[in-house]
Amino acid sequence: MKKLGILFVILALLISACGTKEENKDKGAGNKDGVFTIGVIPAQTEGEMKGALDKLQNILSEKLDREVKITSYPDYNGVVEAMNYEKIDMAYFGPLTYVVAQEESGAKAIVTQLIKGEPFYYSYLITHKDSKYETIEDMIKDAKNVKFAFGDPSSTSGSLIPGIKLKDEGVYKSEAENDFKNVRFTGSHDATALAVQNKQVDVGAIDSAIYDKLVEEGTVDGKQFKVIWKSEKLFQYPWAVAKNTDKETMKQLQDIFLDIKDKEILDAFGATGFTKAENKDYESIRKAAIKEGMIKE
Repeated sequence: MKKLGILFVILALLISACGTKEENKDKGAGNKDGVFTIGVIPAQTEGEMKGALDKLQNILSEKLDREVKITSYPDYNGVVEAMNYEKIDMAYFGPLTYVVAQEESGAKAIVTQLIKGEPFYYSYLITHKDSKYETIEDMIKDAKNVKFAFGDPSSTSGSLIPGIKLKDEGVYKSEAENDFKNVRFTGSHDATALAVQNKQVDVGAIDSAIYDKLVEEGTVDGKQFKVIWKSEKLFQYPWAVAKNTDKETMKQLQDIFLDIKDKEILDAFGATGFTKAENKDYESIRKAAIKEGMIKE
C-alpha cells in the first residue's frame, strides 16, 4: 500500500509539472495555441518593413522557443485595439498610442530603439526649400495662405506635439477650425514628406528620425527641404507587452532585443540599437495626451 501511495504522488507531480510546462508555453494575451503575436504600427510602408519583420519574427521564434507571428497594421489605432481586445501579446507603438494603450489595457513598455546612441527623437515642421518660410513664426504670420499637413491623427510627432504647439500659437483648434488655408492628415510620415517635396502642401509635421531615414534612403531628396521648427526631446517608440505577461518572458524579450545587431532590422526602425524602456519614460507624452483630452487624468 505504501508503494502504491508513493506511485500516486509521483504521478501527480509529473502531471503537475507537465501542466506547468504547457501553461508556460501558452503564456500570452489572447492566444491559447501558444503563438506569441506582435502588432506593429505603420512606421513606414508595409513593403519596406516586411523583410525586417520576417527576420525579427524568426529571431524571436528561435530565442523564445515558440512560434512568433508579427503583423503590420494599416493604422495606429488598430494596434491599440488589438492590445485592448487581447488579440496580441506585444506591440510596437508610437509614444501616444502607447500611453493610450497603457491607460486602457495596462500595456507595459519594455524596450525602445536607440537613434545614434540615444532613445530620443523630435517632431519637425518641414517645408520646401523654395518656401518663403524660414521659421515657424514666418508660417504663423502667413497662416491663411498655408496648406498644412499632419500625419496620422494618433501620431505623437506627426499630430499631437505639433498640434499642441499650433494651438498654443492660436492658429489651430481642429481640422475643421483653424486659421490655415487648409489642413489635411496624410496618414503617415513618408506621405507627409512626399507631399511637401511635391508642393502639394506648404508645411508638414514629421518624425525627425523617420525624416532622416527617408532622406538617407533616397525616398525623398533632402536638398528639397527646410526644417522650420523642432520640438523638445521625445522618448522613442516603445515595444510593449500585454499586462499579464510574466517577468521571465519580459526579461527574455529585453535580452533578445538588446542583442539584435542585424542591420536590416535596425534600419527598418531607423535604429542603431535597442535599449530598455519603462512606463515612466513616457510621462511627458501622457501629460500631453491628458491636455488634449485623449486620456483622463
